Amino acid sequence: MKLTIRKRTLGTIPLLEVVPRKQRNDLLPLIIYYHGWQSSKELNLTQARYLAQQGFRVLLPDAVNHGERKQSISKIPSLTFWQSIHSNLFEFGFIIDYFRKIGFVDNVIGIGGTSMGGITTCALLTHHPEIKAAACLMGSPKLQVYQELIVKHASKLNRFLPQDYDELLSWIPNYDLSLHPETLQGRPLFIWHGKQDQIVPYQHAADFAEEQKELSNIYFRDEDEVHLVKTSTMREVTTFFVNELL
Repeated sequence: MKLTIRKRTLGTIPLLEVVPRKQRNDLLPLIIYYHGWQSSKELNLTQARYLAQQGFRVLLPDAVNHGERKQSISKIPSLTFWQSIHSNLFEFGFIIDYFRKIGFVDNVIGIGGTSMGGITTCALLTHHPEIKAAACLMGSPKLQVYQELIVKHASKLNRFLPQDYDELLSWIPNYDLSLHPETLQGRPLFIWHGKQDQIVPYQHAADFAEEQKELSNIYFRDEDEVHLVKTSTMREVTTFFVNELL
């Protein structure tokens, strides 16, 4: 199947739209797929192509401070990181609204992401019931625990943190999926994590899956891998979305 890759800018959001060429102006199931920390939208093109070949319209946005929106990383630990995720949360509805207005999406919406994009994915699920299915790869559904890990690491290195750090990030508990698992409301969530991941702790995903083991809508997969997604895993993600959204 031949695909079209269109570059768009929505407001200040640069994104790539990957879609079957013959259906590029049709109403299609939509998937927004988020990249990781210090990455860019282009690095998710392989995953986007797999999905588009199955009949999805796939959007790859650049997060704030990344890709075409690249900015220097703040010397204050995690400021740039959490700002990037927070902006993803702000911009999600704006992206959906645009594609609805031009008639390219209705109610079949999925989201996914790797690493920071996986954290974004889990956070979005807490407030957006319009999302029908989601995939989190190498991310964490435990935002608050991850925040605490960053603080511990910064303290060990004697790095500066604002005294009102927790208040500045007070939005995090409200978007922590592990604290609000009821917001899933039966929606399917695919989670993949490498057991040897040294960037985003494997245990966050494993513990969440164990805590929610009675829920049949959570599909947890792990492998003896590091912080890296292979094409075989991308194909699993594609199969998941085909089964849940088509």
